[in-house]
This record gives sequence, C-alpha cells and structure tokens, in this order.
Amino acid sequence: MIVIALPLFLLLLVMALPIGYALLGASSIGIALSGSYPLSIVAQRFFDATQSSLLLAIPFFILAGELLIAGTLGQRIIHFAGILVGRVRGALGQVSVVTSMLFAGVSGSAVADASALGSVLIPWQKREGYPAPFAAAVNSASSVIGVIIPPSIPLIIYSSVSQVSVGALFLAGIVPGFIFGAASLVAVYLIARRGNFPRSDQPFAFGPVVRGFIASLPALLMPVIILGALIGGIATPTEISVVAVFYALIVRLCYRDLTPRGLLGSVLSAGQATGAVLLLIMASSVLGWIMTVDQLPSRLVDFINALGLADVLVVLFMNLLMLVVGAVIDMTPAILLLAPIMIPLAESIDMSLIQLGIMMVLNLAIGLFTPPVGTTLFISSSIAGVRIEQTARALVPFYIFALLVLMLVSYVPALFPAG
Repeated sequence: MIVIALPLFLLLLVMALPIGYALLGASSIGIALSGSYPLSIVAQRFFDATQSSLLLAIPFFILAGELLIAGTLGQRIIHFAGILVGRVRGALGQVSVVTSMLFAGVSGSAVADASALGSVLIPWQKREGYPAPFAAAVNSASSVIGVIIPPSIPLIIYSSVSQVSVGALFLAGIVPGFIFGAASLVAVYLIARRGNFPRSDQPFAFGPVVRGFIASLPALLMPVIILGALIGGIATPTEISVVAVFYALIVRLCYRDLTPRGLLGSVLSAGQATGAVLLLIMASSVLGWIMTVDQLPSRLVDFINALGLADVLVVLFMNLLMLVVGAVIDMTPAILLLAPIMIPLAESIDMSLIQLGIMMVLNLAIGLFTPPVGTTLFISSSIAGVRIEQTARALVPFYIFALLVLMLVSYVPALFPAG
C-alpha cells in the first residue's frame, strides 16, 4: 500500500492540492488498490485519531493565546520588548525576536505569532527605514520560537503519538527555545551592524524596565502556571488548557478591553485553527496506519542497522530527513508521519524520546521559514510586500544560526536532564 500511497501523496502535493485532502486521497487510493483491506478502514482510522483526550488541549490553548494576543496585553508585551532591547543595534529587529519569545509562552503557535506580530512589527520596521526583506525574515524566523517554548501545540501532538509526558516535553523545550531566541538576536545584530541599521538613543533606565515587566506580568505568568501545574501533577494538560482560557478571560476583563464582538472573533479564529489542525491529524493517521501495516518503520531501522552507521551519522540522517520533510510538508502532518519512523530509530541508538521530540519540532520549525512551503515565510513576505526569494536571501544568516542550535539539540543530551 505504501508504494502506492506515498508517491501519490507527493504527486498531489506537487499539484497544489491542500495537504489534508492529499493525505486522505492518497491513503484511500492506496488501500483501495491494494485489495487487502476494506475501504471502510479509512473512515475508521480517520475518526479514531480524534479519540485521544490529550488533543482536547489544542483548541483551548489556541483560544487562550488568541484572547491574550488580541487585547491590550499584546501591545504591552511589544512595548516591554522595546524597553529591553531598544538600544541594541537593529533595535526593531531585536524587538521582533524578544516579542516572539515573550508571546511564545502564550500562543504555542508559530503561525499565530507570525500573523499577529508581523502585522504590527513589519510595517513599523519599514516606516523606520529597515529593508522590507529583513523585516520579513526576522518575523518569519523568530515566530517559530512559539512552537518550542511551552505551551507548544506541536509538542502536544508529538506527545499524543509517542506517549511521552507533555510536562516533560514542555520543560525540555525551555532551554532550546531560549537558545534559539538568543541565536536569532545575534543574527539580527550582525546583520544590523553590517547594514548600519538604526538604534534608539534613549538611555537605558531601570524604572521603565520594571514598569514594563509588571505591565506584561499577566502574560509572562501563563507559562509558569502551566508548567507548574503539569510538573506538580496538579492537573492534566487538558484541564490546564481550560484553566488557561479562564485565566485569559479574567485578564481581559481586568483590562476592560474584552467586547462581545472581540470574544466572538477570538472564538471563531481559534475554531478555524483547530479545524485545520484536526483535519491534518485525522488525514495523517490514515497514512500513518498504512506505514505501520507495511512495517515501514521497522524496515527502515533494519536498513540503517545493516549499514552499520555510527550513532552520530544516524542522528545526522534523522536530521536531514526531518529537514527535507519539514520543507515540503506542514508541521502537524509531518510530526504524525515522522514520529512512528523516528521513534524506533531513536530507541535503536538509545536516544531519549524527549530529546527526539525537541529535535523533531526544531527541524520542522526551520521548515516553517524554508521554501518552498514555509508557512511563516509566506505570511511574513505577504505582510512585508516582498517576494519569497527576497525574504529567503535575507534569511541566510538565520538558517546558519538555526542549524547550529539544531546541532546542539541533536548532540548534547545534557540539555535534556529529564530524559
């Protein structure tokens, strides 16, 4: 079945069919032509994928992020980021990175961050004389921090496949997420220094930093509350996601900026995002079932073992495969398709599944700003009004630093003491 379904899936992608329909169509045709199983198995696997209670956390975390980002608090976070790095060379680029790091603890979605922050920060940078491709590049690269620092929707999806604790994954994502953010800040600084980009002349003062921190504290507390509850075993991820929504509602009510229309808009936006994610999960599960039935993961492990490769080369192979897949397939289906293949490989070299999860999400996050199907790349380029290839050229330094961070995550297991 897989020899029919997989090439057909790639063909449908080339034909620009939406990925959810491509997954479902290719899998259905592969099963039908094989004649080994009834076609009803497609419907069964399609709906079975939604039966995990863990997946209920996804819509609530998305809604909590929508509520917090849409309000006054979002503006305060951007202001706080400006206070922190305003005097650094390429100040507005630095603000974009720091804001993405702060928003990462709220939204858990790179696409949401790229859209919400890009619509504010990219026009701001253009007005101040920054090159539009640079503004788009910074936004598309930094927004992926949202899928590494908790709460992370992709890590929840990986947890549902691997059965690894969501709390352990969230905790493991903190250090790599901040390393990625720091690397992005360095990249911005080097580009800004070479291009002699402006910086603020306003002197640094401790008072504004404290006031900005206090103003942003409700958003900064959200990941602390989530991690504390998960690590302490106080509640399940699904229960915590519901608490996150109530927390976001209380914050908005305290700021008195939540209107019925705004609430409805956030609910609709979260519903649309959830529908897209769940369609991809359901469609991916059918192709994943085909791979399992045809024993693709075990065959790949046997093939790699037969080659006698050193563990270092096995990890390199895993990274190359994930980078290629991440460049052409969206993150959610990529996780669902790759995890069953990568988990046996990781276990064969005694790699922690927690480390594998962070490594996988980071690989696929790089794919989000890599042509030809980079989601944050397309969003940022559209907002900036520049061509994809212009943004891609401006992204070269970010690719270099992102790959350096990936090597750290892949070859330094000490970053993951919980594993």
